[in-house]
Amino acid sequence: MIGNGKRLAAVAVALAATLAPAAAAYAAPAASASAVASAPVRALDRIAHPLRSTEPGTGTADLRALGTMVGNAKVVGVGEATHGSHEFFALKDRLFRYLVEQKGFTTFTLEVSWSAGLRIDDYLQRGEGGDARKVVHEVMAGSPWDREEFVTLVQWMRDHNRRHPDRPVHFLGDDIGAPSIDGRVFDSVTDYVRQNRPESLPRLTELLTGLRPLDDVFAYLKLPLAERQQKAAKAQQVLELVQRQGSGGGEDFELVLQNARNIAQTYTFLAVNMDDKKSLNDMERYRDQVMAETTAWWQRRTGGRILLSAHNGHAGYVAADPEMYPKTQGSFLRDTLGADYLAIGTTFDKGSFLSKDEPIGGEWKKFTVDPAGPGMNEYTLDQVRYRDYYADLRKAPAAARSWLDSARPTHDVGTQYPNEKTPELAIGKAFDVLVHLHSVREAGKL
Repeated sequence: MIGNGKRLAAVAVALAATLAPAAAAYAAPAASASAVASAPVRALDRIAHPLRSTEPGTGTADLRALGTMVGNAKVVGVGEATHGSHEFFALKDRLFRYLVEQKGFTTFTLEVSWSAGLRIDDYLQRGEGGDARKVVHEVMAGSPWDREEFVTLVQWMRDHNRRHPDRPVHFLGDDIGAPSIDGRVFDSVTDYVRQNRPESLPRLTELLTGLRPLDDVFAYLKLPLAERQQKAAKAQQVLELVQRQGSGGGEDFELVLQNARNIAQTYTFLAVNMDDKKSLNDMERYRDQVMAETTAWWQRRTGGRILLSAHNGHAGYVAADPEMYPKTQGSFLRDTLGADYLAIGTTFDKGSFLSKDEPIGGEWKKFTVDPAGPGMNEYTLDQVRYRDYYADLRKAPAAARSWLDSARPTHDVGTQYPNEKTPELAIGKAFDVLVHLHSVREAGKL
């Protein structure tokens, strides 16, 4: 059993969207590593395509092969090896613009709360909330994404909608790991019941008492486990009550039902037993399951195509810490969508990023890592002939297959750095496509 501070810290890892521990220094005998690496390097050379830039607005010719790899996938998960590097954020912006303009994509999904996604989408559709900088900062304050790079993305999405009102793009928050529930989510449920099933309103009001608002999750987690479990049960009853009402208001009922579902899912997630490691792991599995379900629901509802942005440990099929993250969002989406889901992972050899050196609170700080040492995934990946490149791992020659399918130390940084445990990942089992960057720098603070 771990102490109170460590229990809360463990939950904070999830709540702050920490997806994997940082890679510790790793070294192996250089001579043996070089001999083993030569065959996979030559094989990867054959399938690598040069990436000319990560910056949006720099043309799209070098992305055409990646567009072919995307094919007809309905959801494309794009990972990030750190939560605080400019190049990963900029690359997603550049790729999303290309997929919108050339492939008809309509939604950018991020691991922020459902409520946060609603706020940003209101700005995209109607300009509500001021300007992009104000909206991003208010919605993402304290998160890895309160950055200049996301202001640039959101502003482009708003400008696109002004230019193309007939084919707007949307922003979706699919996470319950950094939970807050906006008043509008509760209001949507009560308003619907009041208008369509007023006889059920007293019971709904009774159930919601004590559930709204939810805006200080760390204070909430200090409540006794039994009390949090009772609240989770009440939230589930809210969902069941709404489900029984049936559709009395057309298409809007689906949104009301999703709002009720989000309430139930969030309170279920927060009913974690912080004294029990299995409960923590089950919570993370549930979180990935919910993110996948929300994304798949949105895709079915809109019929559009989605770029899903997450850490490598969520976008891929396996995480670098499978004990803590036993089944990933990417794995759930593959179960649901099959070949209509594509996982793109990212790696880097060296550079800087933003992270924190404490689990709760603290400031985002710049950290720097030297080039990967022999024995790490990135040591071999960085020997491929292009400085920055992407490759379809599904087409990897046999000479690279066994190397790709073997787990070894890798750079994998969440919202706390450094971490005692060195993550290991089999890249070929985690991703369909890999983007490797030679170096990265820290993301721009607002």
